[in-house]
Amino acid sequence: MPRKRPGALRSRQPSRAPRDLPTRRIHGLSPRTSRAIEHVERLSDDYYLYPGATARALRRYRAFLGPPGRRPLYPRLSGCDCRGCSFDDVRHARDVLEEVLRQLPPRPRAELRRRVRVLDAAYAARTLPDPFAGRRQWHAHLWWRRRLEDGCEGG
Repeated sequence: MPRKRPGALRSRQPSRAPRDLPTRRIHGLSPRTSRAIEHVERLSDDYYLYPGATARALRRYRAFLGPPGRRPLYPRLSGCDCRGCSFDDVRHARDVLEEVLRQLPPRPRAELRRRVRVLDAAYAARTLPDPFAGRRQWHAHLWWRRRLEDGCEGG
């Protein structure tokens, strides 16, 4: 009885993508870390931590620090607390990153923390400290919340 060629057998099988690859790879992070972040986002019960929130938070943090120059930058409050509008406030993006860092396993946490530290250093250098943040901010214990702000977004 004639044998079928391997190519003919493979052509009949449906192609399957490997299950261990993340559906969304986060720019600048390894596939392993992206997979761990995706797992944390999927299993989190936090309203602001949903699939894709970490990538969005990193993009927002980079975009805020993006304009070149030496002039100070001032974070702005978002006008709305919904999932989409809350990222208008860069401090919320940093809050999301901190929550993901808290829930990640050690190796992916270390990789993401290295990325966030670079952005944190730029944020600290480009924003000004707020001496009255303890009275104004409800999260005054977080260092990125103790920076001068510029009022509401769009106002």
